[in-house]
Amino acid sequence: MGTCCLICVVRIRSNLLIACLCPMPDSNSLPLVSIITPSYNQAAYLEATLHSVFQQEYSPIEYIVIDGGSTDGSREILQHHAARFAYWVSEPDGGQAEAINKGLAHARGEYIAWLNSDDLYLAGAVRQAVAVLESDPEVGLVYGQLHSIDAQGEIFNTIRYQPYDLVDLLSFRIIGQPSVFIRRSCLARAGILDPGYQYLLDHQLWIRIAQVAELRYVPEVWASARHHEAAKNVAHAADFGNEVYRILAWAQSQPDLAALLVQHQRRVMAGAYRLDARYLLDGGAFAPSLLAYWRAFTQQPGYALQHWKRIAYAGAGVLGLSPAIGRMPTGGTKSG
Repeated sequence: MGTCCLICVVRIRSNLLIACLCPMPDSNSLPLVSIITPSYNQAAYLEATLHSVFQQEYSPIEYIVIDGGSTDGSREILQHHAARFAYWVSEPDGGQAEAINKGLAHARGEYIAWLNSDDLYLAGAVRQAVAVLESDPEVGLVYGQLHSIDAQGEIFNTIRYQPYDLVDLLSFRIIGQPSVFIRRSCLARAGILDPGYQYLLDHQLWIRIAQVAELRYVPEVWASARHHEAAKNVAHAADFGNEVYRILAWAQSQPDLAALLVQHQRRVMAGAYRLDARYLLDGGAFAPSLLAYWRAFTQQPGYALQHWKRIAYAGAGVLGLSPAIGRMPTGGTKSG
């Protein structure tokens, strides 16, 4: 065991959580990867999530599961697989950010990721991500493409991203969290998750990481994000938009970020309004969604109109016609 030289401290309610984020030596020739699964009452999907980690053809993986005191059978599933976890616990917590931060306090890996208890890794994801991170020490975060799957696991969309930088993230180009892997030393510099965010907690962290390290996009599908009625991006769609504007307010309070916001104001606001519109539409709020799309249009018309099918769907919804034109266009993101 080495001596820890870097720590991150975050206040959760009245307590301080101290997470060691320093690289730890490992006897294997390949670097240790820590994967954290925050879990709460998603027993219907939990087994599939666990097996998507167990079946990765990469070693060593340190798997940590933080359950928030589930009452739906999740605890029994975790007990059944307990021998395969480096650490697990089932107890009430303050939400997803607190759960992941608890996991980080136990994580020893050189590379770190988290996978929600309804999402899946594809075969080879960990191995490919590590290969990219090992090839370039300047890269602090690597991300791939993402399948969108329904409650039954059927793919209904594949999200293909672009190479993003700090300005892109400030303009709310969203990276699907299940496809992200992070270098531990960069996380130590950026800090762990802010528990004040419940919906775009990952995006706020990506911005902080982009301030200290390079991001790298790999055009390969690494994960599947499950969309179902109990998922946060569906059940609390409108709340995502509220956090968009909270992140903007936070960025404005950071001197180096505030300067970028001024320099790229129209692009940033177009991104904020369009993302808000998207989540509002996902939540069935047709009129507010249409208004947010209009605001995006006033900032960057071409960017707003990339969602013309969704704008049309929102308009049809306002007129009560959305059921007649079928399923809402896909192409979204999953955050948190």
